[in-house]
Amino acid sequence: MSLAWQVRAASGTEVLPSGWQVRRTGDLVTLNNGFPFPSQSFGPTGDLPLVRIRDLGDQPFETYVSGHIPPSSVLRDGDVVIGMDGDFNLRIWDRGAAALNQRLCLLRPRPSVDMRFVAYAFPSSLKIINDLTFATTVKHLSSGDILSERIMLPPLEQQRRIADFLDTETAHIDRLVDLQKRVVDRLNEREVAQLDNAIDELISRSATVPLRRFVWSVDQGVSPQCEALTASDDEWGVLKVSCLRPGMFNPGENKRLPDDIEPERSSEVREGDLLITRANTPQLVGSTAVVPKVRSKLLLSDKIFRVRLSEGVMPEFVAAIARGSRIRSLCAAGSNGASQSMANIRFEEVKAWPVPSVQKATQKEFVERITRTREQLDALRPLVDRQIALLSERRQALITAAVTGQFDVSTASGRNVTDGVQA
Repeated sequence: MSLAWQVRAASGTEVLPSGWQVRRTGDLVTLNNGFPFPSQSFGPTGDLPLVRIRDLGDQPFETYVSGHIPPSSVLRDGDVVIGMDGDFNLRIWDRGAAALNQRLCLLRPRPSVDMRFVAYAFPSSLKIINDLTFATTVKHLSSGDILSERIMLPPLEQQRRIADFLDTETAHIDRLVDLQKRVVDRLNEREVAQLDNAIDELISRSATVPLRRFVWSVDQGVSPQCEALTASDDEWGVLKVSCLRPGMFNPGENKRLPDDIEPERSSEVREGDLLITRANTPQLVGSTAVVPKVRSKLLLSDKIFRVRLSEGVMPEFVAAIARGSRIRSLCAAGSNGASQSMANIRFEEVKAWPVPSVQKATQKEFVERITRTREQLDALRPLVDRQIALLSERRQALITAAVTGQFDVSTASGRNVTDGVQA
């Protein structure tokens, strides 16, 4: 079902199913905004857990608040919570009383409204807002946007039947998605295990030496104030730390250098450079990769080391060894920073990384073997990702068809109602 159909239905130019109405969200729910709690009220324990946008999943609460908590900003089970920035995450709250932070809001139903139905129906309205009204990079949803949106609403008993049906069918699809995600996790675990086994095999045949034995020089770039845009191929760009993942380099992760800033040309990356992130999350700090053939005009930032090595070791060999659990664990354990969201390592720690002392012929054979393994697993990942995408599309098509009355849920099966329906 297209969004255009929903827009026409909301405007009254489509015939609604019998007994259905188009209603403003503001007529169906009350809305309370979160509260801008002062940082001094935060702590690892307190009166209530604090819910921020990143807390809309099921992860443990990290922060609690104490002191004045406005009753209107206290969540209770059954409320619908909406994150008002970015992707507009939404969930029906089921984790007990909690304090709602700013940039979120809660919705509570008025009489004759099943909140589960609203929770299923509302994301389609959010997507219309997203598609039609936002032109900026950072998207923001206001209370007025939410309250002025329109939802196609059947009688209460039918709302409940539709919500019951979708609870069952989406849970089935979610289980299938979870199984597919577990496949991806197993592929990643298999790759790490194969790499660690290969490294252990090298170590069993030879000693390890610290990376400092092979370091010829190291440098870093600078991080001027850049534009929040990716540089085009003929523009200068400063690489972000996200350009590096263990064993992978993504040149598209950069920020455009303003025209009035002279580029530090000595910091331009070249094919064959060995790069290491000195700052990132604990899970990604120390990510290491070799730059493949790459376009010109890409610059190091001050959060990335560029290491030049002696003739005794291949950069690709060091990058492969750095993906192993030994060095990844050293990076996570040795990192430090102001918070767990950003950690740092010193180059003295990088120079202590243990590297098997083997001949270059053995290094080359090792790199080729590890590359073949990664390529085989990489060929499987897109197939799993495609299955997840198809399941997600099917889930949304099923919800859209149900909340707009395209079929009678009392006689339908979720495994055939989406035939011929476009998500």
